[in-house]
Amino acid sequence: MAPSTTSGAPFGRMLTAMVTPFRPDGGVDYDGAARLATYLVDEQRNDGLVISGTTGESPTTSDAEKDRLLRTVIDAVGDRAVVVAGVGTNDTAHSCELARAAEEAGADGALVVTPYYNKPPQEGLLHHFTTVADASGLPCLLYDIPGRTGVPILTDTLLKLGEHPRIVAVKDAKGDLFAGSAVMADTDLAFYSGDDALNLPWLSVGACGFVSVVGHVVGADLHEMIEAHLAGDRERALDIHRRLIPVVTAIMTRTQGAIAVKAALNLLGLPGGSVRAPLVDASLEFAARLREDLVIGGVKVPEVTIPEVAR
Repeated sequence: MAPSTTSGAPFGRMLTAMVTPFRPDGGVDYDGAARLATYLVDEQRNDGLVISGTTGESPTTSDAEKDRLLRTVIDAVGDRAVVVAGVGTNDTAHSCELARAAEEAGADGALVVTPYYNKPPQEGLLHHFTTVADASGLPCLLYDIPGRTGVPILTDTLLKLGEHPRIVAVKDAKGDLFAGSAVMADTDLAFYSGDDALNLPWLSVGACGFVSVVGHVVGADLHEMIEAHLAGDRERALDIHRRLIPVVTAIMTRTQGAIAVKAALNLLGLPGGSVRAPLVDASLEFAARLREDLVIGGVKVPEVTIPEVAR
């Protein structure tokens, strides 16, 4: 694993769930992915990247595309950043296949989301996660996001899952800081904020870091927030949190995350491109308002006309 990992933060502290750039013809822009990964690590100070998560439009990329994308990012930044592969689906056998493929490609870890749509009971979640963890030697980051999956990972289930030697962390987008606190108190599971609006609150109750979406454009600021918190500089951390409110609001609340982030990347002249159906690209009106909010949040946006960057 890359040297950016630290004690108590098995995948590093600042990670971004990276988009999958697409070319105008709809294919994956692998060269763009390498450039974007390099930018996120070298300029936005990300300790790690999550590839083929929901923000990476994993539901609409093929297994072959996921594998090539993962290898591309590992080649670009794997010597200086942690690369975590999204392997979770609502099919346990398929998730195991993706975990084995990610291990073979050289990933440092596996992000395993709660099975979606089929709404398994907690016993089914326990079986699913442990089976996927047993399928490879990769450390696993569970992704608890009931708003998308329809099923939360309950505290008792997390306590049991925490006993598995390769289940080491949770990306929490459930937003229950008290439940997360209870799990952290009784297990060695590391918690990562999976909701940019709650990044600082999660740090306050013991989370080790973030798996961010807005980290595409303000990763260095979020890295600084973590450093300030760890140094006991509450005022500086709070100042950053408040300054980034317009950015988080624009990207995380007004439309689907991948749509908003790709619009932001296009505004910045970075590889993003379009989204795949059933997602739809941001409107010109959205891009114009997004630009204003990015500037308010301190992001340096080039002086270009909106039609040039909208897709």
